[in-house]
Amino acid sequence: MSEIKVDTIGPRVDNGTLTIGASGDTVNIAGTAGTGFPTPTTGIAASAITTGTMATARLGSGTASSSTFLRGDQTYAIAGELNTPSFGVRLSSDQTVANQTATKLALATEDWDTNSAWDASNYSFTVPNGEAGKYWFGGHVRILQIAGHDSTNYFSQLQIRKNNSTRAEHRIYDYSSTVKDLDLQVFKVMDLGVGDNIDFRVYHNGSGQSNQNIASSLSSTYFAGFKVTT
Repeated sequence: MSEIKVDTIGPRVDNGTLTIGASGDTVNIAGTAGTGFPTPTTGIAASAITTGTMATARLGSGTASSSTFLRGDQTYAIAGELNTPSFGVRLSSDQTVANQTATKLALATEDWDTNSAWDASNYSFTVPNGEAGKYWFGGHVRILQIAGHDSTNYFSQLQIRKNNSTRAEHRIYDYSSTVKDLDLQVFKVMDLGVGDNIDFRVYHNGSGQSNQNIASSLSSTYFAGFKVTT
């Protein structure tokens, strides 16, 4: 084995190309890598990486984990939708609803509210910034001890309202004079923009009909919603 010791090796022409070895040769460089080596940007085939594991930080931006995947734009994202904002609210105590008045249900008890988007004093949900999309809403109400009404014009109604306009309702007409509880439920999917406001109301109609009481016991009156997709 021959050994040549020099301090500098350069091409024959300044700023020319220095070639070490030829195609098919094996070139071994022993010792610790020094400085001044350019970072390769092209010319390395993926097939040339035959061992080891590529660091996830070299593949894309974001946080790589067992619950994320690498998207086509080279960012890590959570698989599927988070379905947030999301909330679930209910009555804290029984509520009286006046006749012929669409009354907001006083849903002040929050079981969850992921984005703090439910206003427990105004009893409504407002779409937060950056969260426009399609939303599912649904709820149930129990009206206690309804005194039946023989008129075909009498009904009880549960409403989901968007920006003070009814978008979904469940209506029950009561033709019986029997005193009883009524259960109503309603569901709706809506396309919402930032700032849109959603609330949950009860309306009942009938000449001379007294106020109605809405039950809070056994979580019998509640409302929930979540974002389905963008």
